[in-house]
Amino acid sequence: MPFASIYPLYVEKVTKKGRTTDDLDLVLTWLTGYDEAGLQKAIADEVTLEEFFAAAPQMNPNTSLITGVICGYRVEDIEDPLMQKIRYMDKLVDELARGKKMASILRS
Repeated sequence: MPFASIYPLYVEKVTKKGRTTDDLDLVLTWLTGYDEAGLQKAIADEVTLEEFFAAAPQMNPNTSLITGVICGYRVEDIEDPLMQKIRYMDKLVDELARGKKMASILRS
């Protein structure tokens, strides 16, 4: 599945709840190490989620602090590394949409 098809859904989800695209991009750059240009390039090139995470400059070392349930699964217990990264991203976007403080989302 292309990252470009998921990104607009994330934008819609967070903006409906009063957050901004900049907030979303901050969360995604924190998780993956991409900068704004890198995110936009991944969207424009329609890279798959697998390619998106494989090319991520550096996954944040604090991803292990992301815990909880998303889609009925505990993110910390997911064994497939790609699926776990996808669910980390989903979890952070959900937290953003729910109005959690940015410091908490970014595990500061």
